Amino acid sequence: MCNTVLGALCLSSAATIWGALYVVSKYVLDFIPPLTLVWLRYSIAFVFLYIILKIVQRKTDTPTKFDRGDWLLLAWIGFVGYFLSISCQFIGTKLSDAHTGALITSATPAFTVIFARFVLQETLTVRKFLSLIIATFGVAIIIGWNSNLGYNIWGYVFLVAAAITWALLSVYVKLASYKFSTLTITTYAILFAVIFTTPFMIWELQTSRLIFNNYLVYWGVLYIGIVATAFAYLLWNKGMELMDAGIGSLFFFFQPVMGSFLGWLWLDEHLDLNFFIGGVLILLGVLLVTVPQKRNKALTVKDR
Repeated sequence: MCNTVLGALCLSSAATIWGALYVVSKYVLDFIPPLTLVWLRYSIAFVFLYIILKIVQRKTDTPTKFDRGDWLLLAWIGFVGYFLSISCQFIGTKLSDAHTGALITSATPAFTVIFARFVLQETLTVRKFLSLIIATFGVAIIIGWNSNLGYNIWGYVFLVAAAITWALLSVYVKLASYKFSTLTITTYAILFAVIFTTPFMIWELQTSRLIFNNYLVYWGVLYIGIVATAFAYLLWNKGMELMDAGIGSLFFFFQPVMGSFLGWLWLDEHLDLNFFIGGVLILLGVLLVTVPQKRNKALTVKDR
């Protein structure tokens, strides 16, 4: 019970932070090319997390030991999730728009449920399937759809790739959590992401340029690196550690909810009836696979 509540808080908090990410990244991408922004994001996040990791290890006197398979798993997480997924997200957002990015990447939980079935052998129950459908419908109502979304087919391709690879990340983070702490997984996976991104960042800067001409760009980069990466990734990975990957992924749906809410709060954007209807559906979808399931377990123990 406590683990599920804590996991839900971690996942919903991460989604809240990411709710503003599409807007912030869309602004910053007008000044910094996408792969360079990914490199800056991870370099800042790694330094921040590595310092925290070493402080924790020194206080607890528990150095982490890795074998070859562990390094390969962390490298895979860093490549498929932090490098490939985020690069596709930034490129897709650059080629389309923040609204399209939020809509397409909301397909991530569906892919997570599928991958969790084959990688982690998690059961695809009727309850889980229905909750996915209900929450997805809620996202569709909130974001809406029109024929003018985006303006480049490659933007759609990269955003779909971002959704698929982030789903893979969530599953393999769950697998790695059986052996390592959330802080260890996040720190070293981000280190590999920095390594994978570096040659592409160098290549990109041959034809693009950085424009740091106002303080908003600096604050945007710091938000993306420290808050939306280091802190939010820790929260997300911790939440995935505490819950089934298929259930935990549903909290990804809170991202467009919070994005719309923050747009209303900060940018005076209008919230219509669709926001509240969609928000209720998303909440119902999440509750369907948490509250009833825990009650069933309690009854089973009592009957025994």
